[in-house]
Amino acid sequence: MGHTILKCCNTEFFLYILAVVFLVLCAGLMSGLTLGLMSMSIIDLEVLAKSGTPKDRRHASKILPIVKQQHLLLCTLLISNAAAMEALPVFLDVLVPDWGAILLSVTLILLFGEIIPQSLCTRYGLAIGATVAPIVRVLIWFWFPVAYPISKILDYLLGKGHKALFRRAELRTLVDMHGNKAGKGGELSLHETTIIAGALELTEKTARDAMTPISETFAIDVNANLDRDLVNLILEKGHSRVPVYYEHPTNIIGLVLVKNLVTINPRDNLSVKNVTIRRIPRVSATMPLYDILNEFQKGLSHMAAVVKKHDGTTEKEKESANLSNVREVRLNIPGESFYQRKSSRARRSLRNSKRFSANISRREYSKSRRWSEEVHPAILPIKEKSLLAEEVNVIGIITMEDVIEELLNEEIYDETDHLEANSLSRLATFNIDK
Repeated sequence: MGHTILKCCNTEFFLYILAVVFLVLCAGLMSGLTLGLMSMSIIDLEVLAKSGTPKDRRHASKILPIVKQQHLLLCTLLISNAAAMEALPVFLDVLVPDWGAILLSVTLILLFGEIIPQSLCTRYGLAIGATVAPIVRVLIWFWFPVAYPISKILDYLLGKGHKALFRRAELRTLVDMHGNKAGKGGELSLHETTIIAGALELTEKTARDAMTPISETFAIDVNANLDRDLVNLILEKGHSRVPVYYEHPTNIIGLVLVKNLVTINPRDNLSVKNVTIRRIPRVSATMPLYDILNEFQKGLSHMAAVVKKHDGTTEKEKESANLSNVREVRLNIPGESFYQRKSSRARRSLRNSKRFSANISRREYSKSRRWSEEVHPAILPIKEKSLLAEEVNVIGIITMEDVIEELLNEEIYDETDHLEANSLSRLATFNIDK
């Protein structure tokens, strides 16, 4: 059945032309925004709003409130797009014959309503979305009676708020891709990607992964004499702390700060038990490195003894402790609770008083040192009682440096390490020459 076609160049004809152009632009805008806005995750927009360029921060702050209601936004854009595309043939049918209306409708919708808008919004979606954000808000308000019930049904069926957070392995791969070594235009150096990867992997590592086995650990006997040979050996090792054992190397009872040996005269024939020996905390071999690092940062000790089982705690008890919301992983330093109660009070008294004179006498210094050995819970009181063998043998030693090396994913070398490496190199060369 035929229909009346408007004649060209009158007022009504141009009004229909403007209506067709408006509907094509509206359909194209809705199609482009559907792809551009819905492809932006809330996480990406939050990152841009906080740490992007000033321009990106402005754009993200305008888009974020709209995108947070994802299903309502999706329903609004799709309803607007469907309304524009369905109305377009009605206006074209008045301007051209049936076959022309179908041909123009398909061409205009495909070219100007799908391909071009989606291409532009894919590339410049942030800027375009921020520009037309007020229009989108008006459309949300206009279609609210229809779009809101549908969005609530989608929220119920699919869930509300789909935040795509990366897992640790995915984050590490993402960091590697942003490194300049990957050749994809990333700005991160190899050292930066290595350190970030080490921080992500540290949560999966335990004390067993970073410790030095007890068979490879340099330790001294508590009954050994601090003669010149032993002192020189300690200095050659270059350690700031040396573990102390009793009777057997696996029975680690404490540690000695090498700086405390500065005033020791090798001719006095003093034994190790005559110097200040500090208690060494014990940690389980399965204790996470992050927990050990947190305890090291408290300053109570920068060295710990690693044991297979810690304080006889069963696995079931450990699991129940892990489930407690108030649980705090702690290194086992006897008397630690007393020390923590007194430490803040002691620091406060040091700040508020000027009791320590620069001209303190040697006698007063000796007296204060003996007092610290008697009351400080981190000092091992060997003089008062005989030592007994520990029930649990130590399998390794872990230090702050070991944890930091795992965090950096690189070895840390100091002056003594280089000297030892050079001496081993010279020894190997000498053996080859022989």
